[in-house]
Amino acid sequence: MIKSAAAAGGAFGASAHAKLLTAKPDTIVLAKKVYTMNSSNRTAKAIAIAGDRILAVGSHREIRNFAGSGAKVIDARDSFVFPGFIDSHSHPLMGNEAISEDVNFRSIAEIQDALRRRASETPPGHWVLGHAYDDTKLSDGRPLLKSDLDQVTTEHPILVMHRGGHTGVANSAAFDLAGVNVDTPDPEGGTFYRANGELTGLVAELALAVFSDTGNFPEATAEDNQKNAELSTKRMASVGLTSVTDAGAEPYKLIAYMDALHADQLSLRLSVMPWTGEGLDDPNSLYSALKKTGIRSGDGGHYLRIGAVKYAADGSASERTMRMSTPFEGRPDDYGILRMTQEEIDAAVDDAVAHGFRASVHANGDVTIDMVLKAYERVLKNWSGPNPRFRIEHCSLVNPDLLSRIKATGTIPTPFYTYAHYHGEKWKHYGAEKMQWMFAHKSFLDYDIPVAPASDYLPGPYEPLMALQSMVTRKDVKGRVWGPNQRITIEQALRVCTVNGAYASFEEDVKGTLEPGKFADLVIMDKDPHAVDPDGLQEINIERTMMGGKTTHEL
Repeated sequence: MIKSAAAAGGAFGASAHAKLLTAKPDTIVLAKKVYTMNSSNRTAKAIAIAGDRILAVGSHREIRNFAGSGAKVIDARDSFVFPGFIDSHSHPLMGNEAISEDVNFRSIAEIQDALRRRASETPPGHWVLGHAYDDTKLSDGRPLLKSDLDQVTTEHPILVMHRGGHTGVANSAAFDLAGVNVDTPDPEGGTFYRANGELTGLVAELALAVFSDTGNFPEATAEDNQKNAELSTKRMASVGLTSVTDAGAEPYKLIAYMDALHADQLSLRLSVMPWTGEGLDDPNSLYSALKKTGIRSGDGGHYLRIGAVKYAADGSASERTMRMSTPFEGRPDDYGILRMTQEEIDAAVDDAVAHGFRASVHANGDVTIDMVLKAYERVLKNWSGPNPRFRIEHCSLVNPDLLSRIKATGTIPTPFYTYAHYHGEKWKHYGAEKMQWMFAHKSFLDYDIPVAPASDYLPGPYEPLMALQSMVTRKDVKGRVWGPNQRITIEQALRVCTVNGAYASFEEDVKGTLEPGKFADLVIMDKDPHAVDPDGLQEINIERTMMGGKTTHEL
């Protein structure tokens, strides 16, 4: 039976609802099967769209009769339709090739060649930057070192950032410019790594701040940033994404998104989480600027809105700097790095709440997650009103106590959803026991916690189909299984990437399912994820992505 906007109830404003009651479809989509992902898990065969909203779902005959002869027909009768995929934690503009060289290569020699090309186009003395470096994927069997970068150039300071964003490798010129030598003390919350009485070049966490605003860093223009926003959102739409959260934006990123929005160049709906900078309140941060204007979480429109404020309390999972209660495998004295104290986390949460922002704290390790939950529990003790849905970004290593407290506080965890597959070579540093509790999608669901979908791109790939395969199989690219007890079903994984993604940003009333009155955000695939071999999920083709009834990608 056809379900139309008339039967959808008053989930939307009266004026919008009235328009839907009188609208006629301008587009219909005919499919082999439509998975609405609604509360009753209903399937259908066709969708009627009016403007940017779904007007009705039903059978081919019902929707054709309802639409009449004037509607555009998208014939996908051999294909499968799902709600558009949502990524609740990403960094779309993190790799800006206007100012930084992409060094996502598999050998040190290739990285050196790319940096030499960039150096040849850079004035002497000016910085040469690289991004997307990954030490564990190098065929050399060792990481990039200061000495490797010194071979590239001695006339330019070089900083190559790990794709995880928490560590970098610098050359001698960079250390000299920053005034750092082998005897320089490690700053609180950061490390200059040493071996055999010398700096190796590796710099972690808050120690990276010594390079900030030192010398002549390249600067992207507003036009460069706008183009980056256009291209990055277009690439993300090509893999089926319709909504993405930028989890920690500086002022230039919000400006880039706004410029692209006004130029009709955004291919995604964006929730922007303002970054605080280092410390509680950097005066140059986006968070500081928004507080001064009175803007707060939830402000904005459905194409660009303000999300939770973002803090970072510990290190990285992929770069092996997250703070844990037990050490890394083979490193008995290394428990990871804390970037914030308990007092600083408490003050950060208080400040967010006082200024109308949702609180969100990056916390990978179990020690740090415990600290964040203590801050949330303290604030929520006498809370009145609806669940504020505070977030823990990444929330990588959990245990039963932490899971119970996450559930009790209504906190939204955003664990990495492509990491088990893509970063498998890193998990040997954690060991089998820890991997039973890392990226714990099944445990979150078992505790009835609406775990959110999160790529953390650039650190992790953003392809939702890779995420489905990773969550369902827990196999890496070599077929090794990491934490098989955390496998979930394909139906659960699909709900994580749609329904839960909408809930994480307080937008479950307008997206996440294909129902009358909601935005016509959908993805069309050539195969049904329920019916393919789970090891081949990422091979499914995305035939079309639609955002608000508009095609943003077509195969």
